[in-house]
Amino acid sequence: MPKMKTKKSAAKRYSFTGSGKVKYKKQNLRHILTKKSPKRKRNLRHGGILSPENVGTIKKQLLPYG
Repeated sequence: MPKMKTKKSAAKRYSFTGSGKVKYKKQNLRHILTKKSPKRKRNLRHGGILSPENVGTIKKQLLPYG
């Protein structure tokens, strides 16, 4: 059986922590920043942890060898 291919777009967006959680960078911090409050921009700087319901999809379909 051939190897499964990793979805490269997902590999650039998601990464795994040591305990197996899925980490991602939050969206909405690229442009049109003048109308966003400093508090909102500050909170968007930090990465997010994906909810456990979606972790299975990312691991199986998008990043099979992660």
